[in-house]
Amino acid sequence: MCHALLPFAAYAMLAIAAYGTRNHEHVELFGVGAAALLLLFIGIHNAWDAVTYHVFVKKPEQQETGRRPSG
Repeated sequence: MCHALLPFAAYAMLAIAAYGTRNHEHVELFGVGAAALLLLFIGIHNAWDAVTYHVFVKKPEQQETGRRPSG
């Protein structure tokens, strides 16, 4: 959901806000701000998912095989 559906909704909201600025500039700027905020929260959520995956899934796999992490 956070990788496909919500970004698509945010970009659609951004496109609708861009189209609506012809008539209601002040109101549609809130749409642009909401789309930007949604994209920010989606990015934070996806980064958090990546970190928790590497901490809780990758780390135990390395300990089971007895390998040392490279790097």
